[in-house]
Amino acid sequence: MIYGLLIGIYIYELISFIENIMKILVTGATGFIGNHIIPLLLKRGHEVIAVARTNNKALELPWYSHVKFISYDTHEPSGKNDFDVLGKPDALIHLVWPGLPNYKDLFHFENNLIADYQFIKKLVSQGLKQVLVTGTCFEYGMVNGCLNESLPSSPDNPYALAKDTLRKFLQSLQQETFFTLQWVRLFYMYGEGQNPGSLLAQLEIAIDRGDASFNMSGGEQLRDYLPVESVAQRIVALIEHESLNGIYNCCSGEPISVRKLVEEYIRMKKADITLNLGFYPYPDFEPMAFWGDATKYNSEVNLR
Repeated sequence: MIYGLLIGIYIYELISFIENIMKILVTGATGFIGNHIIPLLLKRGHEVIAVARTNNKALELPWYSHVKFISYDTHEPSGKNDFDVLGKPDALIHLVWPGLPNYKDLFHFENNLIADYQFIKKLVSQGLKQVLVTGTCFEYGMVNGCLNESLPSSPDNPYALAKDTLRKFLQSLQQETFFTLQWVRLFYMYGEGQNPGSLLAQLEIAIDRGDASFNMSGGEQLRDYLPVESVAQRIVALIEHESLNGIYNCCSGEPISVRKLVEEYIRMKKADITLNLGFYPYPDFEPMAFWGDATKYNSEVNLR
């Protein structure tokens, strides 16, 4: 009897797993986050359609032969039925956003905003039912403290303004065409493949060079950091909850000072390097102390 019960449970779990398998389109597939998301999607059994402008970088990646790769520029639609061209996916994970980390340039809303909206709108009008887009914590604006999704957005730089406006455009589109919109506000990330100009990437370069000191700001800013593997895990878990709609913070929920983050990284690397604190001024495009509230995500999404 117990044996039969176990067999029944196994069959039920197997059927549930098969039913949850999706065909997922990932734009920006060869980027920092995309390169970590795709292996997770494949491990979960999903069919992946990976998109980037060229396959030059993708050819060198270990997941390339396990996905359907399409060279495609999301800012230059094919003029055909793009939903068909891109394999009729069940869901879209939209990561691509050219021009970062230049947050202040006007091209974010002069070019990226309009192109991204038109791309997503076209797919939705042709049959796409689920859209996940990565936003930014900068949408909250110059607000200190713990940031939760119920706070009004108040973007203070062109990048954040463009992202926030794209979200509002897509929410308006939902009033005309049914689809699920999952808006994931990213905070700070680090890990393999990070931008070489980012803080920890620069620190690692300095350590590898054998530099005696590392120039940085005063380091007293409080931020919310996650390893990119955790960011990818959170995005994959959310896309598997196709009924969830709305804004979700992708964060740890735990503030840490930039100085402490750097010091912990130095200890982990067992490096002999001193910090030249105060060499750079604090950035003027972000508050001094802010971090995310992860309550909504943690209560609605099961990380599996």
